[in-house]
Amino acid sequence: MFDQVFLAALNHLLEGANWARARLVAFAGRRARFDMPPFAFGFEIAQDGGVTPPSDPGVTDVIIRLPANTPFLLPQGLDKVMAQAAVEGSAEFATELSFVFRNLRWDAEEDLAKLVGDIPARRIVQGANRCIDWQKQAATNFAENLAEYLTLENPLLVPRAEMIALRDAIDRLNADLNRTEQRLAAL
Repeated sequence: MFDQVFLAALNHLLEGANWARARLVAFAGRRARFDMPPFAFGFEIAQDGGVTPPSDPGVTDVIIRLPANTPFLLPQGLDKVMAQAAVEGSAEFATELSFVFRNLRWDAEEDLAKLVGDIPARRIVQGANRCIDWQKQAATNFAENLAEYLTLENPLLVPRAEMIALRDAIDRLNADLNRTEQRLAAL
């Protein structure tokens, strides 16, 4: 069932991206598989550049192994996920898939406009973007406040400036100690 949902979503994205389908047409008939424990799903590139279930699931041209923590990495961006992916098989096909997946974008506003109309869709997407921005800012503020609390109010951590000053003082002490040892050795 997960395969069908993935294929339907991927085909929906590809329908709105003629450039991506044009790039994938050259790989028609090739098969790829994503392994992300506990899931594994595969697909085959169709003649029109879309994706279909693999005709022979046992044969793959590219296997992309994703870490189990992929769902937690996705909010950080697809580049973060792909940096931890291990790829086996045809380098040319894997490179093309990587390019297409990195550059595919979902136009949520367009899909929503089909259901509720253009203006409400625009307002809903703008509201959602503001909410996402607010969440990011709240997370940043929380991290900054926690760091300030742990370094200044309840000093469990050493502030960066103090650590740099300590390092510099140790370097000066080492230099002074070396000069003193050289003087003693000369006597």
